[in-house]
Amino acid sequence: MPLPESRPAVRKAPARADRPFKGIALILVSTVFLGTSDVTAKYLSATLPSIEITWIRFLVFALIMSPAMLPGSPLFAMQTNRPGLHLLRGAALLGSSLLFISGLRFLPIAEASATGFVSPLFVTALSIAFLGEKVGLRRWIATAVGLVGVLIILRPGTSAFHPAAFFPLVSALAWAGTLIMTRMMSGSERSLTIMAYSSIAGLAILTALVPFVWVTPTWHDILFGILIGVASTAGQWIVVLAFRYGDASVLAPFSYTQLLWVSMLGFLIFGELPDGWTILGAAFIVASGLYTAHRERIRRSQLLTVPGEPSPNA
Repeated sequence: MPLPESRPAVRKAPARADRPFKGIALILVSTVFLGTSDVTAKYLSATLPSIEITWIRFLVFALIMSPAMLPGSPLFAMQTNRPGLHLLRGAALLGSSLLFISGLRFLPIAEASATGFVSPLFVTALSIAFLGEKVGLRRWIATAVGLVGVLIILRPGTSAFHPAAFFPLVSALAWAGTLIMTRMMSGSERSLTIMAYSSIAGLAILTALVPFVWVTPTWHDILFGILIGVASTAGQWIVVLAFRYGDASVLAPFSYTQLLWVSMLGFLIFGELPDGWTILGAAFIVASGLYTAHRERIRRSQLLTVPGEPSPNA
């Protein structure tokens, strides 16, 4: 009798487990890392150009992801049928990081972070065009409420308005595009593959740009740059782990605790206190995001009877 042919094991993504409290705990931990990364980036923006800070961040990101890029590594994850979409996602992630860090140079960190949390509203709009989703009237009203919160924070037409406020706003739009592309690939691509290609794309683009703005960093700058890269990569990876234990609609509201961390660190390090308008605008944005998450939870519960619906990997 011929022996059966041995086939290489197919590496699959870990199975989902319904453990929402573990997912919530991971999201809360991720906000500490992501908030630390943002505060450190603002600190470095006083001495280094935004492009160089972002380049260091993506360099560390790529080094951490290098085991997934080496063909002989057990973590090798570069096999894909959608390289173009991967690279486009990496460019969007780069744009989001670069624009946000550029805004930190001029804005209080609490204001920039609150404005950046408008991204779920952009996801609502983009999901219609790119994911074919239907958005009801109540979610559109929630989106409008969130945009009112942005206007309260930015206060265009007043002396409090700073043109740099558009940086975190456009950064949120780029991040929304990143999430949309992640959802487009979530049913067929591993998280490790998505992150590896994003690091390659971002590093390649920034390496072409950084010589034009290069400022020789001190060892102090390099150490803080490494901290940014490690903290942001760890934060992103913990978010990926969190979504294995709970749906996005359950976990997303807890990401708003990052506003508390950056506000606290902003006060301790930079002496910045968010003014009343920023707090009011942030309340509008958070309320809008919470309601959007609530509607998403209802929508997904209604789809449970439809087989094969993949969970969005935000």
